[in-house]
Amino acid sequence: MTQDELAVMDGGKCIFMLRGVRPFLSDKYDLTKHPNYKYTADADKKYLFDMERYMKRKPAIVKPDEPFEMYELTATDLQ
Repeated sequence: MTQDELAVMDGGKCIFMLRGVRPFLSDKYDLTKHPNYKYTADADKKYLFDMERYMKRKPAIVKPDEPFEMYELTATDLQ
């Protein structure tokens, strides 16, 4: 497909890319039809995970006698 064809592609379709298989056009799956959709934060806000609240409740503290590994990274290491 050209960039122009991709730009006007039907919103109900997607290009599916799977390792070992050539990309193909597919219908999008409606997540609201999945049996476990009711357990997602989109369906019910009580399942929303709040990282800040979790970290305040149980902070990551290293005890003085607990062994740990320390790494020093530079900008070139991250590339």
